[in-house]
Amino acid sequence: MIQATELSKKYGGVTVLNIENLEIPRGQTFGLVGNNGAGKTTFFNLILDLINPTTGSVINNNIQVNKSEDWKPFTAAFIDESFLIGYLTPEEYFYFIGELRGMNKADIDTFLAQFSDIFNDEILGKKKYLRDLSKGNQKKAGIVAALIGSPEVIVLDEPFANLDPTTQIRLKKLLGELTKNSNATVLISSHDLGHITEVCERIVVLDKGLIVKDLKTSEETLTALEAYFTV
Repeated sequence: MIQATELSKKYGGVTVLNIENLEIPRGQTFGLVGNNGAGKTTFFNLILDLINPTTGSVINNNIQVNKSEDWKPFTAAFIDESFLIGYLTPEEYFYFIGELRGMNKADIDTFLAQFSDIFNDEILGKKKYLRDLSKGNQKKAGIVAALIGSPEVIVLDEPFANLDPTTQIRLKKLLGELTKNSNATVLISSHDLGHITEVCERIVVLDKGLIVKDLKTSEETLTALEAYFTV
């Protein structure tokens, strides 16, 4: 379970995130939506201890993330291309992440084989550095790398951005199978209300750093979200 308590972040005296209490149970597919500046990426950065909170704490499976690194072995994320190592080829990067997760090259090769439809023969075996791939292919590599080693918690910021429609559909299917088969806790932010409603069983709306809606996904959720954002 992930729990944020009295969590806030200020920049220059301006509060960009203020969450009194938020609990995300183990195995939940959790969606985060909001307009630009709502605090989505700030929240994910706090979960991953990439920035320090102004107040409060984030607990990941009973571990306070800014007090210990014991949460890192079971947590994975892809926020943006800065998570990649640009001077490595995709294969080198996957092997590197695999080694960190206790997997050998044969394990990784077997793991990667299941993503051939997502890679679409554009990533592996091309002798290109990650920095030279398109934004979409960098996104594919980063998401797949985040799944290496069967992490218990996976954080994905805007995973559908820069992906072609075919890959978006395949990614939605992959995320659905992931939570069903592994009981992983998956946190996703997205500007695409349709995609996130299809994938996530719970959706929280942030507005100027505050939680304004916390919805269990149903047939009415997409309509409710569209109505909220068109007011």
